[in-house]
Amino acid sequence: MTLLADLAAVSRRVSGTASRLAKIRELAGCLRSLTPDEIPIAIAFLTGETRQGKLGLAYAELHYGASGTPAPQPSLALKEVDAAFAELAATSGKGASAVRAERLAALFSRATMEERDFLARLIVGELRQGALKGLMLEAVSAAAEIPVAEVRRAAMSAGGIAEVARAALAEGVRGLARFSIRLMQPVLPMLSQSADSVDEVLERLGTAAFEWKLDGARVQVHKSGDEVRVYTRNLNDVTARVPEIVEVARASPRNALILDGEAIALKPDGSPRSFQVTMRRFGRKLEVEAMRWELPLSVFFFDCLVRDGEALADRPPEERIHALKLSLPATALIPRIVTADSAEAARFFDDALRHGHEGVMAKALTGPYEAGRRGAGWLKIKRANTLDLVVLAAEWGSGRRKGWLSNLHLGARDPAGGYVMLGKTFKGLTDEMLSWQTEEFLKREARRDGHIVCLTPEIVAEVAFNEVQKSSQYPGGMALRFARVKAYRHDKRPEEADTINAVRRIFETQGAPR
Repeated sequence: MTLLADLAAVSRRVSGTASRLAKIRELAGCLRSLTPDEIPIAIAFLTGETRQGKLGLAYAELHYGASGTPAPQPSLALKEVDAAFAELAATSGKGASAVRAERLAALFSRATMEERDFLARLIVGELRQGALKGLMLEAVSAAAEIPVAEVRRAAMSAGGIAEVARAALAEGVRGLARFSIRLMQPVLPMLSQSADSVDEVLERLGTAAFEWKLDGARVQVHKSGDEVRVYTRNLNDVTARVPEIVEVARASPRNALILDGEAIALKPDGSPRSFQVTMRRFGRKLEVEAMRWELPLSVFFFDCLVRDGEALADRPPEERIHALKLSLPATALIPRIVTADSAEAARFFDDALRHGHEGVMAKALTGPYEAGRRGAGWLKIKRANTLDLVVLAAEWGSGRRKGWLSNLHLGARDPAGGYVMLGKTFKGLTDEMLSWQTEEFLKREARRDGHIVCLTPEIVAEVAFNEVQKSSQYPGGMALRFARVKAYRHDKRPEEADTINAVRRIFETQGAPR
């Protein structure tokens, strides 16, 4: 039986070192010590999550729960904590707040001071120990003595790490055999890194494929005969909300497909509507047909992972694109060229911008589909000067914005864990956005510092800015000049936000003084 105290100690040691290898050794040693039933719980906790997702606990409930005397000695088992979280997540209805507070107090009464600190940060999403999912995959590989590529491939097919880790540690490489790409089982999407120009892309990749980068919603479509399922980048099933996408897939002559693409709402002239407008289609469960005619969706696919029962994720990109072309009409494919010529690539990039899109994706012509990973073979070149940043806090407004949370504290993701603040902004916020964010931010309140509401770092905003400038005011030594909010990225998790390293690259290449 593993105690919560043991896991909290591992978390402290992992967060206390900047060495990637040291983190992996610490995590691998922990995983080897667990029983099979404890492995999924520990992996969730050590990556800063609970297996039940958001527990919906308000700051006041958390404060009340931790107000009693801490336990003198550790006694809480991992499985007991997981069971308590399951009860909290299942508690709803009239009087639920009081019941949750009582259950939380019962849990905290059995926790030592160190365990309370671990639990509180875990519950509000502030447990940033640098054990990101990519690092955890490597730890599972080390603990089970299985090549990391095999573990990553299994996790891609399983849609997560936990069950793969349990199988790998209990059964070895044979245990991973049952994890293969399956229809109607969503796959973690492959992600991209950033590049500043087509010249940088060609220097890094050589001859590359360039595709328009649309500011829409990432979708993964599974087809088996007439049955079609559509999933978001977060693996949520949204089939009933997007009948146009279902019809495109169903019309394919192929019996079985898994497709990766982008859905977007277009204006009558073919130019894109804003990201928020597109996302209205994914937030509505009712009146789908009315919304379909009011705000039709188009879908453009750029990859094929399965065709007629044949798994293609490990095949070269050109084979996957060939399968895509044989499966769908040209109108359902993303515009694409293959070139090593800088001028041709620049013209293609400018053409994407002229059509109102974000920029281009550049992709290597070799390598597998690296699901769930920010692969070096996919590089995005966006319109200049935008970053996806995490909202860390907000300040109550004054004047006409009194009563609304307005001034945002923005942070870039630190790959070692946590976030690095880059400045504040209240620009670009419409009244509709102010109303929305006030309601949503209060649901994610972690604590208050005067007029500042500190948030659980969950919300990602796309932020435009003029330049990155040197600043002694913020710990990263940089700040965004003339930052303004373009949109909230409801489809992105905080671990998908841009990193402080990406910000440093912008700073260094724009000719800013150091």
